[in-house]
Amino acid sequence: MNHTTQLPDHRSEGVRNGAAAATPHSAGSPKRRRPASTQWAAWAFLAPVTLYLVLFYAYPLYRNLDLSLRDYTVRSFVQGDAPFTGLANYRKVFADPAFAPALLHTAVFTAVCLVFQYAIGLALAVFFKQNFRLSPTLRALFLVPWLLPLIVSASTWSWMLNSESGVVNAALHVIGIGPVNWLTSPSWSLTSVIIANIWIGVPFNLVVLYSGLQSIPASLYEAAAIDGANAWQRFWRVTFPLLRPVSAITLLLGLIYTLKVFDIIWIMTKGGPADSSTTFATWSYRLGFGNLLPAFGPGAAVGNLLVVAALVFGLVYVRVQRKQALS
Repeated sequence: MNHTTQLPDHRSEGVRNGAAAATPHSAGSPKRRRPASTQWAAWAFLAPVTLYLVLFYAYPLYRNLDLSLRDYTVRSFVQGDAPFTGLANYRKVFADPAFAPALLHTAVFTAVCLVFQYAIGLALAVFFKQNFRLSPTLRALFLVPWLLPLIVSASTWSWMLNSESGVVNAALHVIGIGPVNWLTSPSWSLTSVIIANIWIGVPFNLVVLYSGLQSIPASLYEAAAIDGANAWQRFWRVTFPLLRPVSAITLLLGLIYTLKVFDIIWIMTKGGPADSSTTFATWSYRLGFGNLLPAFGPGAAVGNLLVVAALVFGLVYVRVQRKQALS
């Protein structure tokens, strides 16, 4: 009997190894590039957004920064030959006697409006969460202040708070309280514009917070009720913590909007009397356009201070959100 020994087929093994090395998914092969048509399509979709941001955000910010760093007059504004002055306009703004009152009024106006807009909006959102019969109709009515043009809302409040013929003083007279000079008294002018701005901003908080409440599962409230939690405990232990991300973005957007409020204050009080309701927004406008000899540079510098404040709060929000996502 012949005993034959089978040798391994090295040729077939080499062919297999060569085929494996030639596959496109091997470790050393370059990644497949996207087709040029796909890249051009992506750029085509991105171009309108980029153009919009450049024209309506980046360029105005650049121009405002350039205004604040040069000594612009009406002539140099037209001819474009304003001399470069560096931070002189900012030093002039900080040294102005109106800076400290305007900063205080801006802080008070922003803080009080944010607190009351959020608190009232949250209370209304929880109330409408009950889904009673007239809930949709009443929610639609609460959107009216938000839908009206600001000039209409501010003019309406100016008429209501008029010292002589306003309905607010007429109502106070019925209950035995004397007339209040809401718009012409330095003690009440800031309060008047705060009340008007709260009324305008509540619907935004209501809509956003109500949408956030819809995302909270009803099973959590049922479990809390089974554990014996009352209405306040369910709100404090379930609703408020789960609404925190929505509350953060609501407060941030409200802060940015309130910092730049100009229409309401200017129409109702023009920042007066005696600068008692002047904020950075109205002060910037008055410096740049409210005088016979406009100070474009200082006005732009005050506007840039508002931009920096909004940017700082935005960065704080991003940092807090990042920490919460990592925790």
